[in-house]
Amino acid sequence: RILEAIVAIYSTGGEPVGSGLLASHFDMALSSATLRNEMAALTKLGLLEQPHTSAGRVPSPKGYRYYLDHLLEAPAAIALSAADRENIDRLFADMDVEPEKLAQSAARALADYTGCAAVATTPQAEDLCIAHFEVVQVGRYSAAVLAVTSSGGVRTRVARIHTGLTREDADEMARLLNSSLTFVAPEDLTPSLTASLVLSAGRRLAPVVFAAEALVRTRPQFYLEGVQYLAKMPDVRTNLGALLEVFSDNEAARALIEPGSGKVTATLGED
Repeated sequence: RILEAIVAIYSTGGEPVGSGLLASHFDMALSSATLRNEMAALTKLGLLEQPHTSAGRVPSPKGYRYYLDHLLEAPAAIALSAADRENIDRLFADMDVEPEKLAQSAARALADYTGCAAVATTPQAEDLCIAHFEVVQVGRYSAAVLAVTSSGGVRTRVARIHTGLTREDADEMARLLNSSLTFVAPEDLTPSLTASLVLSAGRRLAPVVFAAEALVRTRPQFYLEGVQYLAKMPDVRTNLGALLEVFSDNEAARALIEPGSGKVTATLGED
């Protein structure tokens, strides 16, 4: 119960918890001396830490882990109003139109409803590939390469053709890309495949090939929403800069939320 109380107080106030505050806050029938002894014992077990000699205690990563695994009770389900449900239904209805924007919208909605920061990614590379290409002439010297993903999203990249592009060129390149690059994983884009496509397209239309390959290699998008809620958390404010630095690195952030067993998990400290 003492560890549970310290986690609750520290998470709310962000300051080390002393025995006096612990006793008064929860009106425990224990003296400050008894609480100090218990807190010292929890510190020896590695469940609490003492930032300074004269300071109170804060939960350690090990203490947080014990709290999550053994003390935390599952919260009651959040009751959503009819208006909230309607807004969420509208959000998911948009998936048929712009599925790749769904992750960002979902993260924003989750952050707003929970008052916490929320992160989301589009489908991982192994689950997402290009299902269809279109090449559209957008000017005498430009072609827009459109790629429809297996999730229904659309990616676009413009290729510059210095010697000019005809509609026949665009149609021929679309046929080449659809026969060679659909359902190809990024790791399968080998130099030999690139050379073969450039040879088939000809040097003049090689930029279209390079644009299509860039679309195949596009990394999953990562979205962080609700940063303003992090700034309101006392125990996060002092390390907010370092935390945002992690989330600004897409690879590092994605590693934290890599899909696992499908269960709810918590990552703490050096995890």
